[in-house]
Amino acid sequence: MDSNTVVIVNGNGMGRAEAALAHKLMATFLGVLETGEQRPAAMLFYAEGVKLTVAGSPVLEELAALAEQGVELVVCTTCLNHYGVFDDLVVGTAGGMKDMVDWQGKAEKVVTL
Repeated sequence: MDSNTVVIVNGNGMGRAEAALAHKLMATFLGVLETGEQRPAAMLFYAEGVKLTVAGSPVLEELAALAEQGVELVVCTTCLNHYGVFDDLVVGTAGGMKDMVDWQGKAEKVVTL
């Protein structure tokens, strides 16, 4: 990945596995991004992916580290409201679908996890 890449996270973890494994895979993926030389320009969270950005998420530390390194974390406002967790947002910025579309339009590559 490079700075022209956008990563879409639409699940509460990585892959189709039970929660513990999906969270572990996501934590490992984010940790590799955090310590590696290449990072995406942005990560877009929607659907159940927003649950990774709120209080109680097992990957808050990794996401916060990526945000500190300049990765934009955009979290779907509609989804946060749907799950009733808007006030629990810890990392990232709540944004609308226009923000998601704009980021994807600027990207040379879009990766969906």
